[in-house]
Amino acid sequence: MTIQKWKDKVFALGKQAGFKDMEVYFQSGKNFEATVFEGDISKYSVSDEQGLAFRGILNGKMGYAYTEIINETAVSRLVNEARANAEIIETEEEVFLYNGEQAPVQLDLYNEDLKQVENEDKLNFLLEVERHAKALDERVYRVAYNLYSDSENTVAIANTHGLDVSEKSNLALAYLSVVVKSEDQQKSGTKFIFGNDFSIYDPKAVAKEAVEEALSQFGAKSIPSGSYKAVIRNKESASLLQCFAPNFSSENVQKNLSKLKGKQDEEVAASIVTITDDPHLKGGLASRSFDGEGVATKKHNVIEKGVLKTFLYNLKTANVEGVKSTGNGSKTSFKSSVGISPSNFYFNTGQASLEDIIQEIDKGVYITGLQGLHSGTNAISGEFSLQASGYLIEKGKVSKPVSQITIAGNYFDMLFDIDKVASDLEFTLPSGSSAYGSPSIRVKTLSISGE
Repeated sequence: MTIQKWKDKVFALGKQAGFKDMEVYFQSGKNFEATVFEGDISKYSVSDEQGLAFRGILNGKMGYAYTEIINETAVSRLVNEARANAEIIETEEEVFLYNGEQAPVQLDLYNEDLKQVENEDKLNFLLEVERHAKALDERVYRVAYNLYSDSENTVAIANTHGLDVSEKSNLALAYLSVVVKSEDQQKSGTKFIFGNDFSIYDPKAVAKEAVEEALSQFGAKSIPSGSYKAVIRNKESASLLQCFAPNFSSENVQKNLSKLKGKQDEEVAASIVTITDDPHLKGGLASRSFDGEGVATKKHNVIEKGVLKTFLYNLKTANVEGVKSTGNGSKTSFKSSVGISPSNFYFNTGQASLEDIIQEIDKGVYITGLQGLHSGTNAISGEFSLQASGYLIEKGKVSKPVSQITIAGNYFDMLFDIDKVASDLEFTLPSGSSAYGSPSIRVKTLSISGE
């Protein structure tokens, strides 16, 4: 089933119902997910989903409805529900659909080889991950979570302005969490990988990284409170970026919910900081050629050499300010309304390695773990107070493990305090239709509460 079979029928019914401009949004997907625990398959799920959403303008109001069942009766009901929805809307906001003025760049987001991987091979991967993790060290107490999932997704959008775009993609993800135990200490380590090339899914490598991270934390102690020069590891820096990314949404700016309002073309970070939204990033978790409204996507430097260059716009918020959409209109599924979200949103890398930016520190802290990111951050003010763990840096080398500390500060102040950016870009696990990445960053001073 594709959008082509139904769009003309939906548009004809919509015209009869009085709609002026109309859009259909079709999505279909296949998903596989499995977990293994203690040599047994604890979860096994294979699912298919498809749906059709309709939007149309009736007397200046946008009606919306969707259906998961696509047949003659459901399509007729879809149009009628959208009409009823439009008739009760009271907002005076201007509404419109994309005119398709720019064709999207064609991206290669689908790997046929991933589709051919047998489910048995995926399960064997998980069993091998667990086996290798337990064999690496006798202190491995438990493989707490061992997941593999993959999905393929097709999205197509067509409207009465002549827009007709579609895209197919697939992606796999593996995630491992292990617990190690020694006497009265218990520590954990994690590792995840993603990509649509199954050949990169090496069970031994995944297990090794998770176990080594956990073992390295034995003997961790708190440190005296104070201000420290600090290096924040790539994955933790990416997680912080994710927490404060809503400030770059034009919708939040227009609602006075952004710390960055009124600061476009001003310095908002150190000159070595460039933050990019790149929907065309090769291998990116959130790469796409068009957004949830059919607008062609392209790469934007949101912050360039410390200067705020743009916010992220969809058609509605762009119209408010008389600018063009940046292609960040988002729909997490056919069921959702249009919002705003980044694609692959990340700090640009520097030239130095992680080791390079550490060796210049006589005494400092290397932060490799953050807890309480949801409760310990205020996205609007930029304030954060987070439980953290990591390692001491002494005379340019990573030394003793550190735990039971709290880092605190303001994220937007910290952006000015960055004095080195490493070359080790990593992304966090995807969130909705976005992915957040960062290399390790070094800040001149970080407030730490310890013993």
